[in-house]
Amino acid sequence: MTGGAKEEPVTSGEPGVGDGTRAVRAGLPEARKHEPTLPGPVFAAHYHLPGEPTGPYTYGRDDNPTWTLLERAIGELEAPQEPDHGGAGERWSVETVVFASGMAAVSAVLLSQVRAGDVVVLPDDGYQALPLVREQLEAYGVEVRTAPTGGDAQLAVLGGAKLLWIETPSNPGLDVCDVRRLVKAAHGEGALVAVDNTLATPLGQRPLELGADFAVASGTKGLTGHGDLLLGYVVCRDPALAARVRHWRKVVGAIPGPMEAWLAHRSLATLHLRTDRQCANALVLARVLAGRAEVRGLRYPGLPQDPSHKVASAQMRRFGSVVSFTLPDRGFAERFLAGLRLVDDATSFGSVRSSAERRGRWGGDAVPEGFIRFSVGAEDPDDLVADVIRALEAAATD
Repeated sequence: MTGGAKEEPVTSGEPGVGDGTRAVRAGLPEARKHEPTLPGPVFAAHYHLPGEPTGPYTYGRDDNPTWTLLERAIGELEAPQEPDHGGAGERWSVETVVFASGMAAVSAVLLSQVRAGDVVVLPDDGYQALPLVREQLEAYGVEVRTAPTGGDAQLAVLGGAKLLWIETPSNPGLDVCDVRRLVKAAHGEGALVAVDNTLATPLGQRPLELGADFAVASGTKGLTGHGDLLLGYVVCRDPALAARVRHWRKVVGAIPGPMEAWLAHRSLATLHLRTDRQCANALVLARVLAGRAEVRGLRYPGLPQDPSHKVASAQMRRFGSVVSFTLPDRGFAERFLAGLRLVDDATSFGSVRSSAERRGRWGGDAVPEGFIRFSVGAEDPDDLVADVIRALEAAATD
């Protein structure tokens, strides 16, 4: 600084800023004397509104100052970090819309962008609730085609599509597809592309940087990372697409509570710490499981021997906290889960506390009876590995 001038503060949206800095400072308002760095949640069904209904806040279903800060924060994390060369080297501009849950965000994209007679392409190995969305789309007269995530199989059914839905890595099988390749083909067909980024999180993968039109995720999982709130979001590069998504939220009222939005924003400050620790732990556990005779079908994109490693390495910066594998049968899997002491037998993933489940108990996923989806937390890796080995050995002797 010279002449007593104050330098402009570094913001998390600036290119070249590291992931830790971006996560810690994402969405924070301009500093004001005697004000908190992150204002508390705003609880309001209505606002003072004399005269014409203009301005950012008019009614609680439409917008909220707490959402605004969270949407700005998520946008800064999901936005491409390279300059927009199509815009004379300017920074990318994105719009974010937050929702009450991940499924609210998924439904908002699919149901706001297509109509009767359109074609939508979905993965047939994606999130368990996608078949429910498919049923609703077909009830509205939308043609739905499906194909597996692995091997970029969705390419074969893209002809005439209006929207391609990608889930990579897939849940629960952890297959990975080449987002750039699929985006190029879909855009060539005139189709929009949405990528479910739940498992990767913005620190693992930025779909908009890979060319997608929408980045969609359940903030319930790794983004917030404590297993204590429901949240979803959609990030778009095109303001017109974002406007349709936002209008859908208004129509159906799928809005997050201000407390959930505030908790989510607060949680972002540790996103890089949680993500780095959980991804490191996941790789340690995957390496150990790779040497166990009772473990089959081990999948983790971070393992060099994983079928998806090459593609994942080209588009992901971190490989996620989920490891999947298959144990000999249902009984073995259930004995294994019952024997774990540091791992919760629970659904969902991305929490700082490790959890695992026998995925076949829900039905709907095409997985063996002994298939385990293991969400690796932030425990000490030696403790976690010891717990898993002990539970495997106990399950084998019962």
